[in-house]
Amino acid sequence: MVLLSPLLGAVALAIKLTDRGPILFWQHRVGRWGVEFDMPKFRSMVVNPERYSHLLRSDDPESLRFKMKRDPRVTWIGRIIRKLSIDELPQLWNVLKGEMSLVGTRPPIPPEVEEYSLRDRTRLEVTPGLTCIWQVSGRSDIPFQDQVKLDIQYIESRGLWLDIKLLLQTIPAVLTGRGAY
Repeated sequence: MVLLSPLLGAVALAIKLTDRGPILFWQHRVGRWGVEFDMPKFRSMVVNPERYSHLLRSDDPESLRFKMKRDPRVTWIGRIIRKLSIDELPQLWNVLKGEMSLVGTRPPIPPEVEEYSLRDRTRLEVTPGLTCIWQVSGRSDIPFQDQVKLDIQYIESRGLWLDIKLLLQTIPAVLTGRGAY
């Protein structure tokens, strides 16, 4: 985090100067064994984006999560930091606290978990991570049920070498921005 502090400071300043809203967005997430925690992200949307949600629809009707490619609530700086996954960097705090790891499954929000099937709940058997197998395979372009399959594949075959491989694959995935929105 010390090495990243110039980047973190520049992003925080850019967010603050563009719309004067809060720098961080905190979201309640579900971790290993269903333990809930608060996870920070650099704010990439307008302040109070919920007021626009009723006008929008997800690009993936099968998903339990709301995602769309051209979400009008995302700010111009938000598009940049999302594309490069810089918005995720504050989650290193959760890694330091032990609530997350560098590699795992992505931590879901509580309403998503409420809709999980028994098979989907398998995702809660590991500590969630900053990166995961489906993030290096296409991120949000991958339908939810395929994300679950990839997460279960990760859980069944996880180990140090797989984690190192996924960390290395994260670099080109971030640089290309494929599936990031």
